[in-house]
Amino acid sequence: MKRYSRQMLFQPIGEAGQKKLQQSSVCIIGMGALGTVLASHMVRAGVGLVRMVDRDYVELSNLQRQMLFDEDDVRDSLPKVIAAENKLRKVNSSVQLEAIVADVSLNNIDALLQGVDLVLDATDNFATRYLLNDACWQRNIPFVYGGAVSSRGMSGIFIPGQTPCLRCFIQSADSTGQTCDTVGVIAPVVDIVASYQAVEALKFLVGAEKQHRESLVTFDIWHNQYFELKYNAPRPDCPCCGTKQYPALQEEQQLVVTLCGRETVQFVSREELNLKQWKERLEGIATAVRFNPYLLKVELPEGERLVIFADGRVLVQGTEDLVRAKTIYARYIGM
Repeated sequence: MKRYSRQMLFQPIGEAGQKKLQQSSVCIIGMGALGTVLASHMVRAGVGLVRMVDRDYVELSNLQRQMLFDEDDVRDSLPKVIAAENKLRKVNSSVQLEAIVADVSLNNIDALLQGVDLVLDATDNFATRYLLNDACWQRNIPFVYGGAVSSRGMSGIFIPGQTPCLRCFIQSADSTGQTCDTVGVIAPVVDIVASYQAVEALKFLVGAEKQHRESLVTFDIWHNQYFELKYNAPRPDCPCCGTKQYPALQEEQQLVVTLCGRETVQFVSREELNLKQWKERLEGIATAVRFNPYLLKVELPEGERLVIFADGRVLVQGTEDLVRAKTIYARYIGM
């Protein structure tokens, strides 16, 4: 317990709270900017089980704000959760870490949330957030929302039976088209948002119910703006916490989706892919091939790139044209 001595000196946590943390489990969805800060806080605080889920791999542009990665991870094209796990095991070997390379979907949401006390949102799109929101509400799991873009941030904790859900505040996906890949983001706002999320997580896990912030906080650190939107009662017509229809759990999974601002189209196969076999199959065709146990990167003669994951996902990079991407996918992978 010496590791946590300064944290236990903080009276609202103390030794009793520390023991609760060590018996707790959290699931962090997304291991980018917010996720790396959240994972670092949870592991250093001594949360017993930290499950990390992300579909992506480390790229050079991530290093500006994604604090657990370095240039070696970029060179090796490591999946983000694997790179994060490698760093965090050196920080606190007593915490159980689970690194899952996967795209969150209806097919795996049950398994991902199995046995966790709290879900931490570190995603970059509202489709996944709505899925998390609805899945958490159906399973009575608290959900800590966070978002950051440009110099703006937003955060709040949503607890079934105590607060409204995320859909009560944000009733449709963000239509501004502003993402970190289109308008950028500065690192300090990421750290602030994730810290707001982390402290609400700690309050919940140690049982400090009276200290939960009962509002959605938003701020712009460049333009010196700060707002709090106080929670009201759940909307009776809310399809999640009101009528309990959970619409995100009824939607069919999108098998082809354009990743906004990244010149990338993602294809999801229902079957796993053998990376060694695909490496052998594409080596004679591609201009360059890079391979590790988690993914296969292929430079194509046409100029586009394929990134193939063992879980069945394939990224066609270098275009946002769905027709062009489907042509590339069909040519090399098969429809």
